[in-house]
Amino acid sequence: MSINYLKISKASDLTGKDRTLYRVLEIIPGFLSWATLLALLILSYFRPVWVAYFIIAFDVYWLLRVAYLSIHLFAAYAKLKRNLKVDWQEKCKTLTPNPSPTASLVGEEHKIAQNEEVTNSRQYVNLTSQGVSWQEIYHLIILPTYTEKYQVIRASLEALVNDGYPTNKMIVVLAIEERAGPGYQKQAILIKEEFGEKFRNFLITIHLADIEGEIKGKGSNQAWAARQVKNKIIDQDNLDYGKIIVSTFDIDTCVNPGYFYCLTYNFLTVAKPHQASYQPVPVYHNNLWQAPFFARTTAISNTFWQMMQQIRKERLATYSSHSMSWKALVEIDFWQTNMVSEDSRIFWHCLNFYHGDYQVEPLYFPVSMDVCMDKNKWRTLKNLYKQQRRWGWGVENIPYIMFNFIKDKQFRLRKKIFYTLIQLEGFHSWATNALIIGLIGWMPMILGGDRFNVTVLSSNLPFVTRMLMTLAMIGMVVSAIVSTLLLPKRPVKYGFFKSLVMVLQWIFLPVTIIFFGAIPGLDAQTRLMLGKYMGFWVTPKKR
Repeated sequence: MSINYLKISKASDLTGKDRTLYRVLEIIPGFLSWATLLALLILSYFRPVWVAYFIIAFDVYWLLRVAYLSIHLFAAYAKLKRNLKVDWQEKCKTLTPNPSPTASLVGEEHKIAQNEEVTNSRQYVNLTSQGVSWQEIYHLIILPTYTEKYQVIRASLEALVNDGYPTNKMIVVLAIEERAGPGYQKQAILIKEEFGEKFRNFLITIHLADIEGEIKGKGSNQAWAARQVKNKIIDQDNLDYGKIIVSTFDIDTCVNPGYFYCLTYNFLTVAKPHQASYQPVPVYHNNLWQAPFFARTTAISNTFWQMMQQIRKERLATYSSHSMSWKALVEIDFWQTNMVSEDSRIFWHCLNFYHGDYQVEPLYFPVSMDVCMDKNKWRTLKNLYKQQRRWGWGVENIPYIMFNFIKDKQFRLRKKIFYTLIQLEGFHSWATNALIIGLIGWMPMILGGDRFNVTVLSSNLPFVTRMLMTLAMIGMVVSAIVSTLLLPKRPVKYGFFKSLVMVLQWIFLPVTIIFFGAIPGLDAQTRLMLGKYMGFWVTPKKR
């Protein structure tokens, strides 16, 4: 029996040489991170001068990187604010469906603009030029849930109703887990009683427990829900796959009014609508004012990273809540059910399925979610670390894409190299940069002994490092400014002092990026390197 390489999740899914190759690829990310850190530690003892020069060069690199990313952050913020002011309903109405015999040139011009090879075998054209109007588009919204409370789910559904898009064009699926227990099935029925009549369809699916070949997680629940809605609604009603956009949202996701008009407009005007995912900007405003400072700065830092990635579109992958074509989702046979990072894997799956002819379209439009928070600060600390480690487990995509790149002869080599290097650099930086700056930088003076401490360089190293890092503080200043501009309205129960804390909290950023960035990232890579595969951990939702 042939193996579907696009559905593998780990080395044990394979046999023979393929299994060995995949296992080697799983080791690479963690090996590179640990090799970097250990090499710098060892050389700090035997060759402290070398390490000192490296630290200075690295600090300069970090300063330039901070400045570069700060510019991108401001640019992304400007686009986000501009898109929030746009009347997307009016923009949809201005689209004039007009089938044209020359419309196929739109797709070819797009490919030329992207410096891609133009082939005669396939022609791409946006849907408006094919005569499709926005009124023909249906939105399928899948909301996977486990043990979240009624008020969390209710807030997400209320946001859908208040979005402004015609709710008779919305199909909502509340995807619950059998293993959550009968109490949550009763809760789902109560939610349907309140919201069921407000949408075209409202379907409750119950993902069965302990299905062979699946892991307990969001991806398997979503795939189950998608197959159910396909059979019970989409196929029965004979809906056109090419006119359905599916949005899979974390259950705490609350859309800003206008999101679905913005999404529809982009879907209708992009040159290859069925070979693109559509990524909003995740902001964590649902409980931002209530969460502890370390959880806030970690969450907002993630928002900033996603905003900067939207500017650098070529590096963008799907993350958390996002949307894509139902046609494409059916073609790839839905989400994988045997791995953790389903939100990013769906992009890599599509990228390989279409042999590199797939991309993520940035929306520059926010959706709001919850900051990690629990009953007390200690539990929040533990949960936040687990959440970040699970996000760091996205490193499982590196062996996946490298293995499939090796197998796929139709995928352009230049793109293979680009995506591989981008992912390796991203996860390596995640696990090592903060540790190099915060800890390794002191090792030549601590481990170098008299051989190093009597040199002129040893006395200058702290001064040079301090000066460069002080200049790099521009990153914290930019973070404080943009986070303040993005802040939701302050609740009445909080005074001015709380607003001041929201600014001063960024002083602790160097500490939070080590303990809730580098360490959990390195933890995840180490587990993958050792073959200690992680399961899906659900972040508790507390407000």
